[in-house]
Amino acid sequence: MKRLIIYLLLFFLTGFLSAQQPVRTIGTLPNLVSETSGLVYHNSKLITHNDSGNTPQLFEIDTVSLEITRTITINNVDNIDWEDIAQDKDYLYIGDFGNNFGTRRDLAIYRISKVLYDQLDEVSAERINFSYEDQTTFEDNGNSDWDAEALVVIEDQLIVFTKQWQSNGTVTYGVPKTPGTYSAQRLDSFDIKGLVTGATYNPESRFLYVLGYSSILDSFLYRIEGASATRIFDGTIEQLSTNIGFAQVEAITAVDVDTYMISSELFTRETPFTTLQSSLFSFKTSDLAYVDPDPDPDPDPDPDPDPDPDPLPDVSVDEVVLYRSIEESVLRYEVPATQFLIARAIFDTMGRLISYDTGTDLDTKTIDLGALPKGIFYITFYFGDRKTSRSFANY
Repeated sequence: MKRLIIYLLLFFLTGFLSAQQPVRTIGTLPNLVSETSGLVYHNSKLITHNDSGNTPQLFEIDTVSLEITRTITINNVDNIDWEDIAQDKDYLYIGDFGNNFGTRRDLAIYRISKVLYDQLDEVSAERINFSYEDQTTFEDNGNSDWDAEALVVIEDQLIVFTKQWQSNGTVTYGVPKTPGTYSAQRLDSFDIKGLVTGATYNPESRFLYVLGYSSILDSFLYRIEGASATRIFDGTIEQLSTNIGFAQVEAITAVDVDTYMISSELFTRETPFTTLQSSLFSFKTSDLAYVDPDPDPDPDPDPDPDPDPDPLPDVSVDEVVLYRSIEESVLRYEVPATQFLIARAIFDTMGRLISYDTGTDLDTKTIDLGALPKGIFYITFYFGDRKTSRSFANY
């Protein structure tokens, strides 16, 4: 039976970024990642890395304390100039394609199995080597248009965004996700009037966000609807107000369907004396989750389907029940049997996302609170086009 589009309206503090929801500063990042250059959210933790000349390591960061909780070494590659990290369901992808002067002939994207990453603190990467199909000169003429600092995954393709020092625009290139050596195919371009330093594609909402700054470190953020693996800028493009001000913003990642985080690098200058700390920011949008309105047909359709099936009763999601015993650090819940639970999330009282679970993680109807500090938290349950929230105490 053909399904309808399901929209998932997420938690409180929603609203368009340009108006109701400015970017919020979460805090200062640890000194060990002060040159943060890429950012993804995986297993309820942020993953970041430093840029050129630093160690070939990934760092997991707790989203509440901002402490580094784990360090993972990539043992078979160097950090020549790591500039971004992206992910799909199975892999992490590190973009070693920083190329300020346009002279590099060893551009690469490193692919890391998430299964191995989750289990080990030292892993090997597979190489995806590439060059730009239309780069014909590799002379050092100062900062060039062949630098790149942003990487996303859209469908079955990696998308690289150039950072054009001369033109103040960006060109996108497509690279396959499988190991090998490729000529990156030019897709399209956009006169963004600045330096692109990060991007993230949210597969839940199908929106693309592109981040960067001007020549005077005035940050910018673009929201793009309708990006595909072959055309990036054909859809609706909207520049959003960020209120970050002056910062060397370097990376952005989607946390869930309408929550994003941004990291900035430490910036110092002697004349005039300026210091901008490496920081973490967050913002929320009014983006909605999307489900394909015309999925693959049922391979074994009902030969005599009910022409007018009874709809599910409109049961209030307020019937969600939370309970726990004093002796256990486990939160248990029950949801109406007639409602389809899509996701659940836990937030602290500042609105910071602590965890976000989907799929088989929902089957147990229990949540281990052992890793949470003492305090008041909110849990939100998402049921297709509606949601409900409850507060609870962890003691």
